[in-house]
Amino acid sequence: MSRSLKKGPYVDQRLLKKLEGKKLGDRTVIKTWSRACVISPEMVGFTFGVHNGRDFISVSVSEEMVGHRLGEFSPTRKFYRHGGKMQKELESAAKQRELDAAKAAKASTAAKK
Repeated sequence: MSRSLKKGPYVDQRLLKKLEGKKLGDRTVIKTWSRACVISPEMVGFTFGVHNGRDFISVSVSEEMVGHRLGEFSPTRKFYRHGGKMQKELESAAKQRELDAAKAAKASTAAKK
């Protein structure tokens, strides 16, 4: 649910204050805990360290990100994989195909020489 138009987008004032002393394209990471802050056009070109609850994830802001929130680009949960016997079989089959492709490439380069 979006914020009312009367109030406007939420932009953390402390974050804007940190931007004042920086030059555009400056590669220093600006750390923030404000995941709910909406990305404004003034933030384009800067790199933010957005806290995900454990550590800071670097987010380089581009023009396409304007209007989104900083927290959208710093996931809080790490997807490992879906488990089970079927998943192990699929992974082993993929690994075997990769090995076969590498052997075939090696054999074709040896045959050319």
